[in-house]
Amino acid sequence: MISKKMQKELNQQVNREFYSAYMYLAMSAYCNTIGLPGFAHWMRMQYEEESMHVTKMYDYILGQGGEIHLLAIEEPVKEYGSPLEVFEKTLEHEQYVTSLIHKLMDLAVQEKDYATQTFLQWYVTEQVEEEANVNDILAPLRMVGEDKGGLMMIDQQLAGRAAPTPLPA
Repeated sequence: MISKKMQKELNQQVNREFYSAYMYLAMSAYCNTIGLPGFAHWMRMQYEEESMHVTKMYDYILGQGGEIHLLAIEEPVKEYGSPLEVFEKTLEHEQYVTSLIHKLMDLAVQEKDYATQTFLQWYVTEQVEEEANVNDILAPLRMVGEDKGGLMMIDQQLAGRAAPTPLPA
């Protein structure tokens, strides 16, 4: 059983995870609009992954005897100045999500909620991976700048991103 305070904070994180998925879907649409289907694919796969993160947290709250309170999802930005800006905003967002997960972990530690600490450890590890993946894309994007040939090469690489593996329950 989780405390009311932990339940409230986890429900807010469910909303933020929904926003993340929504944001990546909007970024995918933007990348399609500017003719970069590989970038769009990468963002679509990120949307799929974030959707799984939502479900994992949702199921945890219910499994701990908590209640789900779905909140309105903020409208994401839909226009960007460049593919580089898309990934810079992605990194910024993932760093923000990391800080939110850390705050949830701090609360779980404060409340001596060992089950939630164990549950959140998966998200802590996931955020390290999320930030590293984005940084691995940002490095070549910064190198090629506005070079169309370079962007097309990166686009082809991003098109190869596999669908996310379903998460264990």
